[in-house]
Amino acid sequence: MMQGANAYAKVARSALSPREAEAAVLLKAAGRLQAFSGQELSSSAGLNEALMFNQKVWTILAGAVADPTNPLPDEIRQNVTNIAVYVFRTIIDVMIEPSARKLDALVSLNHHLAAGLQGSPVPSAS
Repeated sequence: MMQGANAYAKVARSALSPREAEAAVLLKAAGRLQAFSGQELSSSAGLNEALMFNQKVWTILAGAVADPTNPLPDEIRQNVTNIAVYVFRTIIDVMIEPSARKLDALVSLNHHLAAGLQGSPVPSAS
């Protein structure tokens, strides 16, 4: 019984806050996309899978800010919605005509939003 309590306590201490979890998922999506950086881009199952994962992440974020009970100020909620629309359009553009510039824009957005959620300085472009 004590082992179960200790295991629960360990998990509870390591649990992420909602903001940390959102940041982690955005970074995971960015990492999946970034794996295709520097490659000759062509529409591929792997690239499309990474793009679809990113789309799912942004669909969840957009849904969260669209919820009328969301406590964020209206201006921030609208900004996130606008960014989500841009992300969705860019994902479709990359699927139709892959380009490093478009892919880098998605990676950069994810990194910037994750940094904001973590209260970190915005990562510099590399």
